Parts: sequence; C-alpha cells; structure tokens
Amino acid sequence: MSRAKGNLAEDKAYEFLLKHGFDVIERNFYSRFGEIDIIALKDGVLHFIEVKSALEYETAVENITKSKLAKLIKTAYVYMKKNSLDTDFVFDALIVVDENIEFIENITL
Repeated sequence: MSRAKGNLAEDKAYEFLLKHGFDVIERNFYSRFGEIDIIALKDGVLHFIEVKSALEYETAVENITKSKLAKLIKTAYVYMKKNSLDTDFVFDALIVVDENIEFIENITL
C-alpha cells in the first residue's frame, strides 16, 4: 500500500475515534523500535492504536503480525517512559476497508 493510501486510512481512523469520544493525543509516534499510528485517551485509558487498511478485511487483519505487535508494545513503553506515564493502557487496531471501519480493542496474538 502506498504512503498516500496509508495516510488516508489514518485520517479516516482519526475521524472515527473523534466521533466515538476518544481524545487523540498523538499521531505517528516513532521510536527506534517502530511506530504507533495513533495514541488516544478515553475514559482514563490510554489506547495505542494500529491502523491497517487493505482491499479486503482479512488481508488487513493478517497484516497485524506477531512482529508488528511486538514493535507496537516496545514503542508504547518508550512513549510511556518518555512522558512519565503510569496509567491503564491497551493495544487496539482500527481496520479500514473502503468506507468501513472496525475497531478491535485489546489486540493480542
């Protein structure tokens, strides 16, 4: 997928989160371990969100690999340490296929 298509999916995900009561704190946070697409807060819980987009739902979900999840977790810990945070948190995914968006909370493999 091109970077432009990825940006479009992230923009759709951002709007989705705002409409569902999330306070988006940061987008595209980078560390030496990887990137977090969106960091948001809702009901006192910090959400580290991976945005995936593809032509088919199954393909997008399959792109959340064990390796990608490990990078997401390491990067989240860097973010929390950098910002001196001690709060509840969860790892989520937003799957964007065309105009359909599915929020998958607490992803694990």
